Amino acid sequence: MKHFDLLDRTAKFGEAVIDFALIIPKNAVTTPLIVQFVKAGTSIGANYCEADSAESRKDFEHKMGISKKEAKECMYWLKMIARACPALEEKSKSLWNEADELHRIFLTSIKTSRSKQH
Repeated sequence: MKHFDLLDRTAKFGEAVIDFALIIPKNAVTTPLIVQFVKAGTSIGANYCEADSAESRKDFEHKMGISKKEAKECMYWLKMIARACPALEEKSKSLWNEADELHRIFLTSIKTSRSKQH
């Protein structure tokens, strides 16, 4: 079985977010979308790093919750970007799918952590 490193996966996702943001044409509509998208997409990994070094179970669950919310927000911004730039819709789908998978991983991790409390 292959060891899976979520720190690396979230960092790669953040890098992919940056790469995608750089190809979005900038105009009055897309510029604020890009800013929000990059903030959400890159903070997923930053918050996961904090969760990985959490000082308590409560701290872990809180930081994982932030990562989960940021992944969901990233999915939203991708939808808005696809609306503003229909030519990028296809390219946005793989990022949307990865954000969705990360969201599900964080959700499962939080549920598992909470179930161990009882």
